[in-house]
Amino acid sequence: QVELVDSGGGLVQAGGSLRLSCAASGRTLSNYAMGWFRQAPGKERECVAAIGWRGGDIYYGDSVKGRFTISRDNAKNTVYLQMNSLKPEDTAVYYCAAKITSYAGTYYYRADLYDYWGQGTQVTVSS
Repeated sequence: QVELVDSGGGLVQAGGSLRLSCAASGRTLSNYAMGWFRQAPGKERECVAAIGWRGGDIYYGDSVKGRFTISRDNAKNTVYLQMNSLKPEDTAVYYCAAKITSYAGTYYYRADLYDYWGQGTQVTVSS
């Protein structure tokens, strides 16, 4: 069992930055692919970034490419999402997710493939 705790959300003006953290407890994240998802009111949950177990295999959603950076520190059991140049359309609840995998170089961008989810952290970007 893995417990994920998301943090770092808040209110920021357009153009600003936030850094989200996802801290895991219960088991090491070394065998888990990780993802960051977001869900805005009335919209489906979408993957903004995903990272493989090794850290070098990364996916970004088209809407965040060049602005968001996902990273992980397996020694600290933590995954990060650095969000720069934030836009009002980035406003959503952000969730981290973990999927156990034997494939070190694989990331996953489908929400239904993930095994564990954080509680979510609200990000609000004002114009």
